[in-house]
Amino acid sequence: MTSTTYASPLLDRPGAAALQDTDTLLNATGVAWHYGDPLGEQRHAQSGTITVDRSHRRVAQVTGPDAAEFLNNLLSQKLLDVPVGYAASALDLDIQGHILHHADVLRTEEGFLLDLPAGQFESFLSFLQKMIFWSQVEIAEADLAVLTLLGAPVEVPEGVLVREGSWTTMQRRDLLVPRADLVAVVEALLAEGVRLAGLMAFTAERVRALEPERGIDLDDKSIPHEVPAWIGREERPGAVHLDKGCYRGQETVARVENLGRSPRVLVMLQLDGSAPEAPTPGSDIVGPAGGRALGRLGTVVHDCDFGPVALAVIKRSALEQELQVGDVSVMVDPTSLPEERGEQAGRAAVERLRGRR
Repeated sequence: MTSTTYASPLLDRPGAAALQDTDTLLNATGVAWHYGDPLGEQRHAQSGTITVDRSHRRVAQVTGPDAAEFLNNLLSQKLLDVPVGYAASALDLDIQGHILHHADVLRTEEGFLLDLPAGQFESFLSFLQKMIFWSQVEIAEADLAVLTLLGAPVEVPEGVLVREGSWTTMQRRDLLVPRADLVAVVEALLAEGVRLAGLMAFTAERVRALEPERGIDLDDKSIPHEVPAWIGREERPGAVHLDKGCYRGQETVARVENLGRSPRVLVMLQLDGSAPEAPTPGSDIVGPAGGRALGRLGTVVHDCDFGPVALAVIKRSALEQELQVGDVSVMVDPTSLPEERGEQAGRAAVERLRGRR
């Protein structure tokens, strides 16, 4: 499968429509954006269950005796000694702690499955293969497709791999299905009363869950703490384990966790619905008088309840002021503001050493 030629067989379904904006940074090529009723498709997840075709993503499989240690040494998630069925996310960082890749992870009996947007897959696979050295691992693309269930739990066809999601806004389960069985699995789900929904419904729920997509919502300066949902705390594994061994970029994670805060943070924006056109992802966010950029606009989508919404990375100092993107007024949704975590242990220790306590 290649990212430029893939077309899901579910695009042949009645009403299936691909995303028309070919210039978007969103990973949406090859699957249906909706099936004729995009807002209704999303709303159905509130009372029933929808399944979303995300088969345009690509899946890497890492197997072998050293698979867990190999991935644990490279990625931000703790993957040593995790049980079969363990589900989380993981980041590949550069030496400065900037995010290069974001993958969803599932522990299987054979090893690990990691799926990513198609545009990130080749560079991620190449990175893993270059790091093998003497590790006893095998790395290859798995011929699997991703389907996502949103809403009430339903019976899943036998033999399908299930990855439990960790969203707090909507119950989510990802299914990893042999590509040859994609249509048959969808048919089985529809027989259980599940509704087929397009990627637009998933994207709207992703925005609510404050989960970014690397290619559209983040930039080359982004660090993990800009996405609070990715920092593993309590029972939520997120994408970053704060108490694991060394990996590339860990110093930045530890420094921000113990001594400071990220200068920027990911939030949800409410957009002025009266604007004739939605703003373009990647645009600068500024104050009412213009001037220097205060943030960067990411995913823009129409939500069934909130109207036009977006993800954005914004300077913490600008979270409570008036903002706009071009001619469109925007407002930070207050429910998306990051929680204050209280005093950090490292910062308190520094203050004591300076004699301020």
